[in-house]
Amino acid sequence: MHSVLKNSVWVTVLALFAACSSSENRLPIFGERDTVTKVVDGKTVTDTVYYKIPPFQFVNQDSLPVSDKTYDGKIYVTDFFFVTCPTICPKMKTQMKRVYDKFKGNPDVMFLSHTIDPRHDTPAVLKEFASSLGVTGTQWQFATGPKEEVFKTGKSYMVVAQEDAGAPGGLLHSGHFVLVDKEKHVRGMYDGTTEEGADKLMADIDRLLAEYKKQ
Repeated sequence: MHSVLKNSVWVTVLALFAACSSSENRLPIFGERDTVTKVVDGKTVTDTVYYKIPPFQFVNQDSLPVSDKTYDGKIYVTDFFFVTCPTICPKMKTQMKRVYDKFKGNPDVMFLSHTIDPRHDTPAVLKEFASSLGVTGTQWQFATGPKEEVFKTGKSYMVVAQEDAGAPGGLLHSGHFVLVDKEKHVRGMYDGTTEEGADKLMADIDRLLAEYKKQ
């Protein structure tokens, strides 16, 4: 059976790394964090440094570069898939399309889907796939690149993307959607195979947009 990594153990591990805000209206920040002490104007100040998504560089469905810089100053949702996926990917793309349709045209929100099958999923294949979903423009990018880099990027988002001879298609990936804020912090993880997961994601994007509006 193809694992979508929805099990409670994985989610619990991630939750242990979530840095809960003092405000109930703020989303948590996922990942490891460090405490840094520095002197400012003669006073000792302690700051918390949160985990950030590291730099990445791929090619999109238009054969153009797509990198972490593409998402500077943007809230974005990312996931991992492959075009010939026989199991969860169709469900995930149906739900991601719902989220995309809600925020289509919003300049603060973008989307990024990484293929884990770069041998098959060339830019031309990804372009055709995007068109089949009704996706146009640059708000939702489909990225391909060396598989080792894709798998490493999966780890940076705290999800699994890897080869697995026992999985349908020989590839294994998480069924999660990952919500990233404008500072490259992971702010939420959602079951991308269900309406409930997508609904929660949409609600949390609205919450995150509200956070920035108050700043």
